[in-house]
Amino acid sequence: MTLPPLSRRDRNALAALGICAIVFGAVYFWPAEDSSTVGAVHSIPVEEKRVARLRRLAAAVPGRQEILKKVDLELAAREKGIIQAETAPQAQAQLLQIVRRVAQLQNPPVVFKGAEFAPPRPFGDAYGEVVMTVSLECGIEQVVNFLADISNQPELISISDLQINQVASKMKAVPVRATFTGVVPRKLVPEKKENAF
Repeated sequence: MTLPPLSRRDRNALAALGICAIVFGAVYFWPAEDSSTVGAVHSIPVEEKRVARLRRLAAAVPGRQEILKKVDLELAAREKGIIQAETAPQAQAQLLQIVRRVAQLQNPPVVFKGAEFAPPRPFGDAYGEVVMTVSLECGIEQVVNFLADISNQPELISISDLQINQVASKMKAVPVRATFTGVVPRKLVPEKKENAF
C-alpha cells in the first residue's frame, strides 16, 4: 500500500511543525539564569552567613525554652485563682458563695440584703469576668474588714464599685452597695453577634 504524495500545503505544515518543535525544545531545555555554576561562586559567603545565623539561633533555643518554662509556671500559678465552672451561672454562684463565706467569717457576720448579677463580659483577650452586686448594712469597721478579707482570697476577685450611704439607724449601720468581679475562662463569655444590617 502506497501513500499518495504530499501536497505543497502539507509539506509547509510539516516544516512549520518541525520549526515549532525546535523552538519549544530550546525554550523548555534552556538553562535558567541562576545556574549552579554561576550561583555557586556568589552563594558561598551567603551560605556561610546563613549557617552562622542558624548556629546562633540553635544556641539560643535552650535559653528560650527555659524562659518559656518559667513563664508557663508563673502563668499557671496566677491562673489558679480563676473561677472554674462549666457555665456562667455556675461561675456567678461560685462568686456569690466565696463572698458569702468571707461575710460569714466576720465578727459579727455580715448579712446580705440582696444580690444582683450582671451578664458576663470579656476581660482582655483570654479571660472573662462575672459581675455581682450585693447590698448590705453593717458598721463601717465591718465594711473595712470585709473588703480587706475579700482582697486576701486566693481567687481572683476584686471590688469594682463601692457605694457607702449615710448612716440609716441609731445602731450606726451603714448601707453599702458593693460590686464584685471574678475572673473566669473566656469560654464562659458569650460572643457578641454582629448585626446583619
